[in-house]
Amino acid sequence: MSFWSNMRVSSAALSAQRLRLDLISNNIANAQTTSTEEGGAYKRQDVVFQAQGNQAGLPEFIANRLASKMPIAESQSGVQVAKIVTDQTTGAKVYDPSHPDADEEGYVTYPNVDLVTEMTNMLSATRSYEANLAVVDASKNMALKALNIGR
Repeated sequence: MSFWSNMRVSSAALSAQRLRLDLISNNIANAQTTSTEEGGAYKRQDVVFQAQGNQAGLPEFIANRLASKMPIAESQSGVQVAKIVTDQTTGAKVYDPSHPDADEEGYVTYPNVDLVTEMTNMLSATRSYEANLAVVDASKNMALKALNIGR
């Protein structure tokens, strides 16, 4: 892999993890939102990633790379967002007839956001972001050392 390939892969991963962190932050911020513009309680969102340039299944992908004699490592260009999904599970119902969003029976439906899960996901995304920053830094240092070989 070339210097620029490393940067391209890491850049794509940094962008993907930034989006993941944005969604997690949005989930945490709306953990108590019982009424949205769409109606009903907030529904948590998550991101689904896929490899860039790998639209075929793995066997077809490998066969295509072998047929073109292009190294598999050179053909990958990072990760991209496949889609943002909304979790359709129902949140907890709490009896609170004085709440403005209570139904006829006095129950309020809260968002399906679990703060412990969101915080765990946030730590995971942060660690992934840090790891990709380390790759960018290592790639930069290798390129600088290569430039200094002739001096």
